[in-house]
Amino acid sequence: MLETSNTTEVASQYAVQVASDLERNAKEQERIGADIATLQEKLTALQQDHNVLVNIQQALAGTVPAPAAESTTVPSPRKKTAVEPTGSRRSQTARTTASRGRTAAKEPVAAKKARAAKAPAKAKAAKSDAPTLVELVRRHLAAQSEPRSAAEVSAGLNQAHPERAVQTTVVRNTLEGLVAKQRAQRTKQGSSVYYTATGGPEPVAGSEGAAQAEKIK
Repeated sequence: MLETSNTTEVASQYAVQVASDLERNAKEQERIGADIATLQEKLTALQQDHNVLVNIQQALAGTVPAPAAESTTVPSPRKKTAVEPTGSRRSQTARTTASRGRTAAKEPVAAKKARAAKAPAKAKAAKSDAPTLVELVRRHLAAQSEPRSAAEVSAGLNQAHPERAVQTTVVRNTLEGLVAKQRAQRTKQGSSVYYTATGGPEPVAGSEGAAQAEKIK
Protein backbone atom coordinates (compact mmCIF):
# COMPACT_ATOMS: atom_id res chain seq x y z
CA MET A 1 0.00 0.00 0.00
CA LEU A 2 2.84 2.37 0.85
CA GLU A 3 4.60 1.53 -2.42
CA THR A 4 1.44 2.40 -4.40
CA SER A 5 1.21 5.78 -2.65
CA ASN A 6 4.84 6.59 -3.46
CA THR A 7 4.31 5.68 -7.12
CA THR A 8 1.26 7.94 -7.35
CA GLU A 9 3.15 10.85 -5.80
CA VAL A 10 6.08 10.46 -8.22
CA ALA A 11 3.70 10.31 -11.19
CA SER A 12 1.96 13.48 -9.99
CA GLN A 13 5.30 15.29 -9.72
CA TYR A 14 6.26 14.21 -13.24
CA ALA A 15 2.90 15.41 -14.58
CA VAL A 16 3.42 18.86 -13.05
CA GLN A 17 6.96 19.04 -14.46
CA VAL A 18 5.83 18.01 -17.94
CA ALA A 19 3.03 20.61 -17.93
CA SER A 20 5.53 23.30 -16.91
CA ASP A 21 7.96 22.24 -19.64
CA LEU A 22 5.19 22.30 -22.25
CA GLU A 23 4.17 25.83 -21.25
CA ARG A 24 7.77 27.04 -21.35
CA ASN A 25 8.27 25.37 -24.76
CA ALA A 26 5.18 27.09 -26.20
CA LYS A 27 6.35 30.51 -24.98
CA GLU A 28 9.78 29.94 -26.50
CA GLN A 29 8.20 29.02 -29.83
CA GLU A 30 6.17 32.22 -29.80
CA ARG A 31 9.27 34.32 -29.05
CA ILE A 32 11.32 32.69 -31.80
CA GLY A 33 8.42 33.07 -34.25
CA ALA A 34 8.28 36.81 -33.56
CA ASP A 35 12.06 37.10 -34.07
CA ILE A 36 11.79 35.24 -37.39
CA ALA A 37 9.07 37.63 -38.57
CA THR A 38 11.21 40.66 -37.71
CA LEU A 39 14.28 39.22 -39.45
CA GLN A 40 12.22 38.31 -42.53
CA GLU A 41 10.94 41.86 -42.73
CA LYS A 42 14.48 43.27 -42.50
CA LEU A 43 15.67 40.83 -45.19
CA THR A 44 12.87 41.96 -47.53
CA ALA A 45 13.80 45.62 -46.98
CA LEU A 46 17.49 44.91 -47.67
CA GLN A 47 16.61 43.07 -50.88
CA GLN A 48 14.51 46.01 -52.08
CA ASP A 49 17.36 48.42 -51.28
CA HIS A 50 19.78 46.16 -53.17
CA ASN A 51 17.57 46.22 -56.29
CA VAL A 52 17.33 50.02 -56.16
CA LEU A 53 21.11 50.39 -55.81
CA VAL A 54 21.75 47.98 -58.69
CA ASN A 55 19.42 49.96 -60.96
CA ILE A 56 21.14 53.22 -60.02
CA GLN A 57 24.57 51.67 -60.63
CA GLN A 58 23.50 50.51 -64.09
CA ALA A 59 22.05 53.95 -64.88
CA LEU A 60 25.29 55.67 -63.83
CA ALA A 61 27.38 53.24 -65.88
CA GLY A 62 25.34 54.09 -68.99
CA THR A 63 25.81 57.88 -68.61
CA VAL A 64 29.62 57.95 -68.29
CA PRO A 65 31.08 58.49 -71.80
CA ALA A 66 34.20 56.61 -72.89
CA PRO A 67 37.27 58.85 -73.31
CA ALA A 68 37.80 59.70 -76.96
CA ALA A 69 41.31 59.46 -78.35
CA GLU A 70 42.06 62.76 -80.00
CA SER A 71 45.15 63.22 -82.10
CA THR A 72 46.70 66.66 -81.73
CA THR A 73 48.81 67.95 -84.55
CA VAL A 74 51.32 70.62 -83.61
CA PRO A 75 51.75 73.05 -86.48
CA SER A 76 55.23 74.04 -87.47
CA PRO A 77 56.27 77.59 -86.55
CA ARG A 78 56.04 80.19 -89.29
CA LYS A 79 56.83 83.82 -89.71
CA LYS A 80 54.24 86.45 -88.97
CA THR A 81 52.98 88.44 -91.90
CA ALA A 82 51.37 91.84 -91.98
CA VAL A 83 48.14 90.43 -93.45
CA GLU A 84 46.80 87.11 -92.00
CA PRO A 85 45.51 84.78 -94.68
CA THR A 86 41.76 84.27 -94.93
CA GLY A 87 42.16 80.49 -94.46
CA SER A 88 43.65 80.98 -90.98
CA ARG A 89 40.60 82.93 -89.79
CA ARG A 90 38.34 80.19 -91.11
CA SER A 91 40.38 77.52 -89.28
CA GLN A 92 40.14 79.45 -86.00
CA THR A 93 36.37 79.86 -86.43
CA ALA A 94 36.04 76.11 -87.05
CA ARG A 95 38.00 75.28 -83.88
CA THR A 96 35.85 77.66 -81.82
CA THR A 97 32.64 76.08 -83.17
CA ALA A 98 33.91 72.55 -82.43
CA SER A 99 34.85 73.55 -78.87
CA ARG A 100 31.35 74.95 -78.25
CA GLY A 101 29.83 71.75 -79.66
CA ARG A 102 31.84 69.56 -77.24
CA THR A 103 30.77 71.75 -74.30
CA ALA A 104 27.10 71.48 -75.28
CA ALA A 105 27.42 67.69 -75.61
CA LYS A 106 28.74 67.39 -72.04
CA GLU A 107 25.83 69.29 -70.46
CA PRO A 108 23.19 66.46 -70.77
CA VAL A 109 25.63 64.01 -69.10
CA ALA A 110 26.05 66.34 -66.12
CA ALA A 111 22.29 66.73 -65.84
CA LYS A 112 21.83 62.94 -65.87
CA LYS A 113 24.44 62.54 -63.13
CA ALA A 114 22.64 65.13 -60.99
CA ARG A 115 19.30 63.32 -61.39
CA ALA A 116 20.93 59.96 -60.63
CA ALA A 117 22.47 61.37 -57.45
CA LYS A 118 19.04 62.51 -56.24
CA ALA A 119 17.40 59.13 -56.93
CA PRO A 120 18.75 57.26 -53.82
CA ALA A 121 17.57 60.04 -51.50
CA LYS A 122 14.06 59.94 -52.98
CA ALA A 123 13.93 56.14 -52.81
CA LYS A 124 15.09 56.17 -49.18
CA ALA A 125 12.54 58.84 -48.22
CA ALA A 126 9.71 56.90 -49.89
CA LYS A 127 10.72 53.70 -48.12
CA SER A 128 10.90 55.34 -44.69
CA ASP A 129 7.27 56.51 -45.09
CA ALA A 130 6.01 52.97 -45.83
CA PRO A 131 4.47 51.12 -42.83
CA THR A 132 6.10 47.93 -41.59
CA LEU A 133 4.52 44.50 -42.04
CA VAL A 134 3.76 44.31 -38.31
CA GLU A 135 1.85 47.61 -38.51
CA LEU A 136 -0.09 46.48 -41.59
CA VAL A 137 -1.06 43.17 -39.98
CA ARG A 138 -2.07 44.87 -36.73
CA ARG A 139 -4.19 47.51 -38.49
CA HIS A 140 -5.85 44.99 -40.79
CA LEU A 141 -6.69 42.69 -37.88
CA ALA A 142 -8.05 45.57 -35.77
CA ALA A 143 -10.34 46.62 -38.63
CA GLN A 144 -12.06 43.20 -38.79
CA SER A 145 -15.31 42.49 -36.95
CA GLU A 146 -14.63 38.73 -36.75
CA PRO A 147 -11.54 36.58 -36.08
CA ARG A 148 -9.38 35.96 -39.14
CA SER A 149 -6.93 33.20 -40.02
CA ALA A 150 -3.38 33.84 -41.23
CA ALA A 151 -4.40 32.96 -44.80
CA GLU A 152 -7.31 35.44 -44.71
CA VAL A 153 -5.09 38.22 -43.34
CA SER A 154 -2.46 37.47 -46.01
CA ALA A 155 -5.07 37.60 -48.79
CA GLY A 156 -6.44 40.91 -47.49
CA LEU A 157 -2.97 42.50 -47.35
CA ASN A 158 -2.04 41.28 -50.84
CA GLN A 159 -5.26 42.76 -52.18
CA ALA A 160 -4.66 46.12 -50.48
CA HIS A 161 -0.87 46.17 -51.07
CA PRO A 162 -0.02 44.04 -54.14
CA GLU A 163 3.49 45.51 -54.25
CA ARG A 164 4.39 43.90 -50.90
CA ALA A 165 3.75 40.25 -52.04
CA VAL A 166 3.13 39.10 -48.47
CA GLN A 167 3.49 35.35 -47.79
CA THR A 168 1.12 33.47 -45.49
CA THR A 169 4.02 31.99 -43.50
CA VAL A 170 5.42 35.44 -42.72
CA VAL A 171 1.96 36.72 -41.76
CA ARG A 172 1.45 33.75 -39.41
CA ASN A 173 4.79 34.43 -37.70
CA THR A 174 3.88 38.12 -37.39
CA LEU A 175 0.52 37.24 -35.84
CA GLU A 176 2.22 34.92 -33.35
CA GLY A 177 4.56 37.79 -32.46
CA LEU A 178 1.55 40.03 -31.79
CA VAL A 179 0.04 37.31 -29.60
CA ALA A 180 3.29 37.08 -27.64
CA LYS A 181 3.19 40.85 -27.09
CA GLN A 182 -0.50 40.64 -26.04
CA ARG A 183 -1.51 42.81 -28.99
CA ALA A 184 -3.61 40.00 -30.49
CA GLN A 185 -5.56 37.00 -29.24
CA ARG A 186 -5.42 33.48 -30.70
CA THR A 187 -8.38 31.07 -30.73
CA LYS A 188 -8.78 27.57 -32.17
CA GLN A 189 -11.84 26.19 -33.92
CA GLY A 190 -11.17 22.55 -34.61
CA SER A 191 -7.88 22.34 -36.46
CA SER A 192 -8.00 26.00 -37.59
CA VAL A 193 -6.38 28.93 -35.76
CA TYR A 194 -7.94 32.40 -35.80
CA TYR A 195 -6.64 35.74 -34.55
CA THR A 196 -8.35 38.81 -33.11
CA ALA A 197 -6.78 42.17 -32.31
CA THR A 198 -6.88 43.25 -28.67
CA GLY A 199 -7.99 46.84 -28.08
CA GLY A 200 -8.88 49.36 -30.80
CA PRO A 201 -7.03 50.11 -34.07
CA GLU A 202 -3.72 51.90 -33.73
CA PRO A 203 -3.67 55.64 -34.59
CA VAL A 204 -2.14 56.60 -37.92
CA ALA A 205 -0.11 59.84 -38.04
CA GLY A 206 -0.93 62.36 -40.78
CA SER A 207 -3.48 62.40 -43.56
CA GLU A 208 -1.39 59.99 -45.63
CA GLY A 209 -1.50 57.39 -42.86
CA ALA A 210 -5.27 57.81 -42.55
CA ALA A 211 -5.64 57.17 -46.27
CA GLN A 212 -3.57 53.99 -45.97
CA ALA A 213 -5.66 52.73 -43.04
CA GLU A 214 -8.84 53.42 -45.00
CA LYS A 215 -7.42 51.52 -47.96
CA ILE A 216 -6.66 48.49 -45.79
CA LYS A 217 -10.27 48.45 -44.58
